[in-house]
Amino acid sequence: MTYPPGGGGQWQPNDPYQQQGGPGSGQGYPQQGYPQTGQQPAQGYPQTGPQPAQGYQPTQQWGAEQPQQQFPQQPYGGQQAYGFPVPPEQQPSKKRKGLVIGSVVAVLAVAAGAGVTVWALNRGSAPAGAENPTAAATSLVNAIGQGDVAGLLTGLAPAERDLMTTLNTQTTTELQRLKVYKSGIDANKVEGFELKTENLAFDESAAEKVNDHLTITKLVGGKVTLSSDASKLPFTKEFMDAAFPRGMGESKAETKTIDVADFIKDENKGKPIRIATVKVDSEWYPSLFYTIADYALADAKQEWPRQSIAAKGASSPGDAVRGLADAALDADLSRVIELLPPDEMAVLHDVGPVLVDQLGRQKPSGAKILSLKTETQDVEGGTKVLLKEVEVEADGQRGKITKDGECYAAESEGETKKFCADDLASEFGGKRMSSGAKQALTNLVKGMMANTGVVTTKVDGKWYVSPIRSVTELEITALQSLQPDDIIALLKMSK
Repeated sequence: MTYPPGGGGQWQPNDPYQQQGGPGSGQGYPQQGYPQTGQQPAQGYPQTGPQPAQGYQPTQQWGAEQPQQQFPQQPYGGQQAYGFPVPPEQQPSKKRKGLVIGSVVAVLAVAAGAGVTVWALNRGSAPAGAENPTAAATSLVNAIGQGDVAGLLTGLAPAERDLMTTLNTQTTTELQRLKVYKSGIDANKVEGFELKTENLAFDESAAEKVNDHLTITKLVGGKVTLSSDASKLPFTKEFMDAAFPRGMGESKAETKTIDVADFIKDENKGKPIRIATVKVDSEWYPSLFYTIADYALADAKQEWPRQSIAAKGASSPGDAVRGLADAALDADLSRVIELLPPDEMAVLHDVGPVLVDQLGRQKPSGAKILSLKTETQDVEGGTKVLLKEVEVEADGQRGKITKDGECYAAESEGETKKFCADDLASEFGGKRMSSGAKQALTNLVKGMMANTGVVTTKVDGKWYVSPIRSVTELEITALQSLQPDDIIALLKMSK
């Protein structure tokens, strides 16, 4: 596959499912909504992991100075807990647009928990793509309609598939180890949330061929039914007792059925629902990332660029990180995009010219990295680059940060300050926290300080910085730093 257009030659997608060892043998991003860690209550349900982009109806507007994100509506018009919709008591009738588009275009992130949940996936062999864009989009909605999480995720474009399945597998393993989730969860079904489709129809004559590897399909008919039942969420009794010592109260199951044609006519100004499909090695796949970008472009009244920003990687993981850091300090967005993986971040290479044009010329920070020393660590799907020492100059002054295990030393103007995990944990929790909470915070801070880094991936012999894997690796690192008793202690401390 030649990608991106004008991008400088042939490359094969970095598809770990076609490599020995699966995702762990070698390899990203809207996140579409970057994950967050920590306990953040949503309608009564504490959240322990990162949260998905809400509703996945992108409404990003690119202004002349900087992008401004308008957060879209979530399914049911309410909030989410652990990636599941939590229906509010009253539903504004005008919130259904986010419900429908979120359901069909990006329900995989809500139902399967892209970047947040929980379900281990039976990876097996990767399914083949489809022979045309309509067949690819149909396979997506068919998997949704069957509640087939594994089929849903593994049916995405190869690079997206690997990101989603790897993250879900890791998150599930850790949350089960921490006794937040029950063991023996059905890997292919989502408990507490169901979405079914029937008689979905696409207008093939209206499909938009953007270029040789991207076609936007148009969904024009059928029905979408969503059901939510919080009582079926697969939390352990220990976790529920700690999170809700007074009980959850009554929770009602809710079901809504949307007629796609009626929604298009009455609430979407007659416009069909758009699902982006991409061509990889002569086969077509539905793409979550391209669908989000397509809606963002439409909202900003922008067309897909005819040219893309070619991928230009580095010779080593450390060089990729250094190059991206230098580009960010210099406000060189084009170079930043060049250093993103051409498979996982293909969409940003394609949409990059619009971003660069809309943001305009930005003023460099004036700071410079004088030296950067790093070390590497193999992680699921890539290589993590960890800081050992960095020296920076800004406004005529120099500063140096050095890492030593679970401690960091900061040098500036002849003075050195050292801060370690134990000290930070005490500052975060205060003097009155229990011994259990203090130990939990200490474990968390130690793990994060010792193991936080930037994940890089290798494509066609060059190294790139993977923003999605870097962010989701933070979540996995946080979970791996904790023990089961820590979760209970942190819940008690938060009350």
